[in-house]
Amino acid sequence: MFQFHVAPSGDDSGPGSAERPFATIERARAAARAATGDVVVQLRGGTHTLTRPFELTEADSGVVYQAYGYGTSEQEEAVVSGGRPITGWRERDGVWAADVGDLDTRQLYVDGRRAERAAIPGLPGEVSMTETGYVTDSAGPREWRSPGDVEFVYRGVYPWTEARCGVATVSPSGDGATVITMVQPAFGWAMELYAATWEGQTTHGPGLPTSIENDPSFLTEPGTFVLDRSRPGRHVLLYLPRPGEDPERTRVVAPVLETLLSAVGARDVSFRGLVFAEATWLRPSRPEGFLHYHGSGYYEGGGVEVAVIGEGASVTYPAASASIPSSVRFEDPAGVKIEGCRFTRLGSSALGVSGGEGLVVRGCDFDTLSAVGVTVSGGVGAVIEDNRVRRIGLEYSGSPGITVTGTRSCTIAHNEITDVPHCGIVVGPSEGVRVLRNLTVDTMKVLADGGGVYLSGPQGDSWENQGLVQGNVIKDTRTAYNFGLYTDYGAAWLTVEANVVMRADNTSVLHVGPPLENVVYRGNFWDADPVGHDDPPSGVTYEGNVTYKDEHDLNAATAAIRERAGLLRPRS
Repeated sequence: MFQFHVAPSGDDSGPGSAERPFATIERARAAARAATGDVVVQLRGGTHTLTRPFELTEADSGVVYQAYGYGTSEQEEAVVSGGRPITGWRERDGVWAADVGDLDTRQLYVDGRRAERAAIPGLPGEVSMTETGYVTDSAGPREWRSPGDVEFVYRGVYPWTEARCGVATVSPSGDGATVITMVQPAFGWAMELYAATWEGQTTHGPGLPTSIENDPSFLTEPGTFVLDRSRPGRHVLLYLPRPGEDPERTRVVAPVLETLLSAVGARDVSFRGLVFAEATWLRPSRPEGFLHYHGSGYYEGGGVEVAVIGEGASVTYPAASASIPSSVRFEDPAGVKIEGCRFTRLGSSALGVSGGEGLVVRGCDFDTLSAVGVTVSGGVGAVIEDNRVRRIGLEYSGSPGITVTGTRSCTIAHNEITDVPHCGIVVGPSEGVRVLRNLTVDTMKVLADGGGVYLSGPQGDSWENQGLVQGNVIKDTRTAYNFGLYTDYGAAWLTVEANVVMRADNTSVLHVGPPLENVVYRGNFWDADPVGHDDPPSGVTYEGNVTYKDEHDLNAATAAIRERAGLLRPRS
């Protein structure tokens, strides 16, 4: 077996030995390709800064990339970063400013903490929406110093939806009002996409923003930042420090790369104990904005369709949609293992896998993410096990912790998902997915119409390849209008048994559209009866489920299930 070592203080002209390590993982990749037999690349502690995405192909098969000392008490923290340290701060009126050239980013990290973009709660004054933007009787927006950098956030356009559109111009009108013209095509797409009828009332367009981000005049809260791009190529980063922070001692990192790792066709590659950190996603800052619909999907034009959700009720939805990309991406992998890694401080989704077979994601931590933790689409035999997902969806609030769709024989087991803005686990149309003994707590904290565990569409085409949801514990599903365990939109060929659901707006629901078919609810424990339990539809078998209104009684009856749910190996 060959071993190559990489250290931030190394030298790529050296042999890559423990005594004379390489400086970059790219050089180690080249050495691994030239070697015969098994190869382990040991990354020493420190920050391994990428200047371009790290790319792997089938030519890189059979290599292990791991933190030095992996699996021992001597394991070092090796961070693979797409960030850039910000220095050269000058201070004026309590605000730090740094000239950053053509740097473009949507996130900032200060001593490892995610700084929020400076924001105000909404538009001031009496406001009306037009086909191209807004009119307000307030002169406040005319005080914005860099209107072209300002972004409107629309939380809850639909209860499960959040959008982001940029401002083009702010100008006075002849009658003293202020006219805000929004960037196209984003605002036009928003007017097209968001149209709903409910209880005789029809809404059109995104409505008024719930918050407004990224102007220097918004810098009032310590620990927030603004990127001023009003002068092309001469951008200025502004940061309002928290008490005790010093520009000479505080480490500030702006993510630059959008992709950290991209692997196409990799075979039998492993990643162990590494930290993937500091990447951004710039698409929402562009004229197309971010027109979210559900989960990690967003609209890129191309027309909409209408879904009737009840008598006199309908919503529009995208005829086609794209998905938020991931900072670490695998396409058609085989036998890839990602174990004991941490994904943090990322401006998109963390880990995305499409196609392939035999994927293992085990013992990893996902935290401080703008979007989804783990996304798997297609593929056979993926195992997502013993991972901890928390504080995700910080910028794109529809993001679930773990989402899979179009997969066969995928297992999602013993994961702990906490503090997320929407669903904990999402399973789209698939075959034979097993959702086993997971723990979700504090899900649905921002947007509505989801659950701790959410499934939609067929989960097989017979009982032989059915889906199984078993032994999960779902607690504290927060936002009103949720179903802790939610089988939705034509879920079929599915058994839901021996799960525990407590402290949700609704524990579950049996009547959905399109209706459930060949679904069994058996031996589950609730603290409130599911919606429709007293009159199950013809496609649902509902048997042996127990409701305990008293939490003490529920806990006593479900102790064995609760003890087995969640992480296999507790972590600090």
